[in-house]
Amino acid sequence: MIVVWINGAFGAGKTTTARELIDLIPNSTLFDPELIGTGLAQLLPAKRLAEVGDFQDLPIWRRLVVDTAAAMLSELGGVLVVPMTLLRQEYRDEIFGGLASRRIAVRHVVLAPAETILRERIAGREVPPDLPDGEIRVRQWSYDQIEPYRAALTGWLTADAHLVDNGTLTPYETAVRVAEAVTSGSVPVCDIVQTPEPTSETVAAGVLLFDELDRVLLVDPTYKAGWEFPGGVVESGEAPARAGIREVAEETGIRLTDVPRLLVVDWEPPAPPGYGGLRLLYDGGRLGGGEARRLVLPGPELRDWRFVTEEEAATLLPPIRYERLRWALRARERSTALYLEAGVPQG
Repeated sequence: MIVVWINGAFGAGKTTTARELIDLIPNSTLFDPELIGTGLAQLLPAKRLAEVGDFQDLPIWRRLVVDTAAAMLSELGGVLVVPMTLLRQEYRDEIFGGLASRRIAVRHVVLAPAETILRERIAGREVPPDLPDGEIRVRQWSYDQIEPYRAALTGWLTADAHLVDNGTLTPYETAVRVAEAVTSGSVPVCDIVQTPEPTSETVAAGVLLFDELDRVLLVDPTYKAGWEFPGGVVESGEAPARAGIREVAEETGIRLTDVPRLLVVDWEPPAPPGYGGLRLLYDGGRLGGGEARRLVLPGPELRDWRFVTEEEAATLLPPIRYERLRWALRARERSTALYLEAGVPQG
């Protein structure tokens, strides 16, 4: 199952190109995520919609895009062509990572006409006549997105995607270029790492690593929103502590020589769509200054890392994960281990 994601600024010609493309790539279907935004505008309370400047800022939109794309491919198979502007790297990571977790390969194409041509297209864009102040609002919105697009293009977007300059091409000619690039393999699968989504309860092992100031290491995975501890899901037949050691090495480049000491066992209740399970935290010890400075940042897995105080962690971690950390730190201070249920000590 494959997704061909057509990215680019507003006015780049993504939707018209996508419509031509489905006639050129066998067994392909068009999926426009704008429909998800339109639906949410009808479903969500006005107060919630007013809290965000763009429907992409709604976590429910990003999840529904992944779920809908996966459901369509499960129903139809083949190739899904998705025309949608994605200019925030963390949203790209979340959506493409969610697709990767369902074993759906994403080939990422950016239509990149010159800015002068973009502005000409925006100026000539049709605006719905029944939209109040539509011409001013729609055009101004499109103009306002040029700068974020330009910033993304000079940063992560160029390294991530296959660029097609369609400034002088018709939508059909652009689609031919994209189809040739996709079928020839010139557009590689986007390198976002994601563990397959669980179908039942899981066991996950995290490892707490500390710097010389006793601050704890947090990492920002590319494949999901939010900060985490180094670690991951324990594989079948794998010892949990060994899984933590393996994940630390894969994510940070640090190779622990000793089996870390258990601090917390936390039972996480199922919360649909998640299944919950056991979450273990281990004490990986204090890193020397040299080790901390040698931390690596593997592009496919981590966007960022930092050492934080307990107070700083409270502003970065989701509540249940912070409670798990808080009690793990208390267990470390007392040289003991604690059993939690949903972040609350038992017994």
